[in-house]
Amino acid sequence: MPKIKTKRSATKKFKMSATGKAMRTQGGKRHLNGYKSRGRKRNLRGSAVVYEGNQKMVARMLQA
Repeated sequence: MPKIKTKRSATKKFKMSATGKAMRTQGGKRHLNGYKSRGRKRNLRGSAVVYEGNQKMVARMLQA
């Protein structure tokens, strides 16, 4: 039985937290940032937890 390969695109988008939850970066900060307020961009920093319904799918993509 061959080893399960990790989806390489998923490793760039998701990280697993210490408690085992999948984390993602928040959207809305890639382009058109000139008109967005400083506070709005500041609030988009950091990570957010992936939606509960997608946790299992993301974990499967990150399996090594």
